[in-house]
Amino acid sequence: METLLLLTYTALCVVIFKVFRIPLNKWSVPTAILGGVVFISLVILAMNYNCPFSEDGKQAYRTVPIVSQVRGRVTEVAVKPNTPLNKGDVLFRIDPTPFQAKVDDLRAKIKQASQDALSLDSSFNQAKADLTKAVADRDKAQREYARYSEGHAKGAFSDQMVDTRLQTYKAAEAAVAAAQAQVVHAQNDLNSVINGQNAQVASLMAQLRKAEFKLDGTVVRAPSAGYVSMVGLREGTMSTALGLAPVMTFVPVDENTKNTYVVAYRQNAALRLKEGYKAELMFPSIPGTVFEGEVAQVLPAIGESQFQGQGRLMTTADVANQGRILVTIKATDPRLADYSLPQGTQVEAAIYSGHLKEVSIIRKILLRMSSWENYVYLDH
Repeated sequence: METLLLLTYTALCVVIFKVFRIPLNKWSVPTAILGGVVFISLVILAMNYNCPFSEDGKQAYRTVPIVSQVRGRVTEVAVKPNTPLNKGDVLFRIDPTPFQAKVDDLRAKIKQASQDALSLDSSFNQAKADLTKAVADRDKAQREYARYSEGHAKGAFSDQMVDTRLQTYKAAEAAVAAAQAQVVHAQNDLNSVINGQNAQVASLMAQLRKAEFKLDGTVVRAPSAGYVSMVGLREGTMSTALGLAPVMTFVPVDENTKNTYVVAYRQNAALRLKEGYKAELMFPSIPGTVFEGEVAQVLPAIGESQFQGQGRLMTTADVANQGRILVTIKATDPRLADYSLPQGTQVEAAIYSGHLKEVSIIRKILLRMSSWENYVYLDH
């Protein structure tokens, strides 16, 4: 742009010298040159500060790496390259055989566990009946032992007969203890309920939900509206769930950010970069046309200055790299809809802060002249 200003001033001087027939001497020529240097320098300084311009801009867009949630062999690739997709459309499928088998196995176990849970009440009643019988047998053995002990004291029974009744009584006592433990166990099984379900059934239901989640993961779907630009995935490929190597890249289409561009400006113009300021966009891909826009946001952080704690001290190299301020500009010109620009298009933009509006006119003229220059380029 400085070259355009210089050429314009030179042409203006030539016209003035010709029209007013000013002689070319050692006074007129140096005066014109010196005056041009001072005038153009002041114009450029005022224009660059109050109407900042940057050639470093593009439409930045996000992509989503597609990774399957389960590991398996790809059986179908349903997506086509660069085809519009809606949220939930199938991208590819993984062989569901082992995951379906796991789901079927758990469903069978849940059915069996549910039937077992229904019989817990009867098991508890049976355990209490067994305990009653064991207590009766123990009391009977105790009375028999007491009778034989009294008869032994009178010489009616031998030592062996008394000892046999004693052992029978001890065995009956142990049976009562075992029956009591069985009652406690049956009661605990009957009372083991989680959210209204038997504990075993609840555990199996949780495993079933996890298995169904994995089974559902064998069908990989589009996370939102968008498209897949390149489809390199083929049937028979093993897809993993580690996420280290995505199988395809999904490009979401967001209408809210469709005409939003990110432009980097020098830090010198930080006070002239504010949300709501008018802007103009120039695309190398659309020569001879300038589009209206508006500053949507001034990013509050500079990427080159970020630093993560890594157990080492900062060095001079960490702070020597001076980054630029990133500004998002929203194209508000309806004419832009007539052009089918690919995502990631390069853009150049000027922002008009409203200060020294006179120099903004020069900026607009130079911007349009630069836009016409985009018709001229050479390919090596």
